[in-house]
Amino acid sequence: MAEQKTILKALAGETQDIPPIWMMRQAGRYLPEYRATRAQAGDFLSLCYNPELAAEVTLQPIRRYGFDAAILFADILLIPQALGADLWFVTGEGPRLSTITSMDEVNALKPVDEIDATLSPIYETVKILSGELPKETTLIGFAGAPWTVATYMVAGRGTPDQGPAHKLKDENPEAFDALMAKITAATIEYLSKQIEAGAEVVKLFDSWAGSLKGVDFQRYALQPAREIITALKARYPHVPVIAFPREAGAGYIGFAKATGADCLAIDNSISAEWAAENLQVDGCVQGNLASKHMVTGGEKLTSETKRICAALKNGPHIFNLGHGITPDADPDNVQRMIDAVRGN
Repeated sequence: MAEQKTILKALAGETQDIPPIWMMRQAGRYLPEYRATRAQAGDFLSLCYNPELAAEVTLQPIRRYGFDAAILFADILLIPQALGADLWFVTGEGPRLSTITSMDEVNALKPVDEIDATLSPIYETVKILSGELPKETTLIGFAGAPWTVATYMVAGRGTPDQGPAHKLKDENPEAFDALMAKITAATIEYLSKQIEAGAEVVKLFDSWAGSLKGVDFQRYALQPAREIITALKARYPHVPVIAFPREAGAGYIGFAKATGADCLAIDNSISAEWAAENLQVDGCVQGNLASKHMVTGGEKLTSETKRICAALKNGPHIFNLGHGITPDADPDNVQRMIDAVRGN
C-alpha cells in the first residue's frame, strides 16, 4: 500500500529509524547497463523520448541497488524544446539551445497548451514505470525550476555564473518576467501530467538558485516555486513536492514553509547539523552527502554517510547526495553508501 512506502512516510513528516534513500542521477553514465541502453537509443534525447528505453534506465538502479524511490529519466530542458526552442547536445560539452533574449522571441514561443504534443512520450514513460516498479518503490517525477530553465534558454547553454540571464533580468525585466511566467505555466502543466500518469511525488530542481541574492532570490526562486506548488496542491492535494533551491545558503531557511513544499532537498555546501537545527524544524529534509564520495569511496564515505544520518535522525529525513552522482563514480561505492545508511 502507498501509505507504507518509506519515502511517503518521510514526506508526511514521519521520523524513521532508517531513512529512505535514493540518489540524484541514479540512472546514469556511471552504470554500464545505462551506457549500453543509451547506445541502443542512439543519443541522449532519443533515450529521453523513447518510453520503453527511458523506463528501462529508470529501473536499472532499482534492480541493482533497491533504492526506495525511482526518479523519472528525463531532462530539465525538455520544456524549452516543447515550447519551441531548438535543443541539441554536444558530446562532452552538454546542452545547446536557441537563445531567447527579447520580448519578440518570448512571444514566438508556443502556447503552453501545446507542450503535451512534444512531452507525451515522457508521460508514457511514467505510466510504464507506475506499472513496473516494485510495490514498495516510490515514483518521483520532476521538472527544472523556472529560474534554472530560464538561464539555459537565455544563454543557449550552461554558464559558470548564469551571467546572460542576470543581464536580461536587469536590462529587460519585462521580457525576462514574461519568459519566467511562460516557463512557470508550462512547468505546472508538465508536472500535472506526470502526476496524472502515475508520479507519486514531484521534485523541482533549481540548480542555479544559489546565484540569486536578496530580493532576486525571493522573486525568481521562491515565488515561482510557490506558484507551481500552490497550483499542484490545488489539483493534487495529496501529492508531495520536494523543492531543491541548490546552494541557497541562508535562503534555505523558511523556504519549505514559504513555498508549501513538503520537503527541502539540500546540497553539501551546508552541514547536516546546520540543516537539523534550521531546516528540519519545518519538516522533511533530503540530503546531503557530497557526490565526490561516490568516486573516492573508502572509510570516509562510510563515516560521512553515518554522520549525516546521525545529524538528521531526530526528524523526517530522506538520504540523498548533495548533487547528482557523477559519471566517474564507482558503482561499488553506491552499495557501500546504502549499506552505511541501512546499517548492513
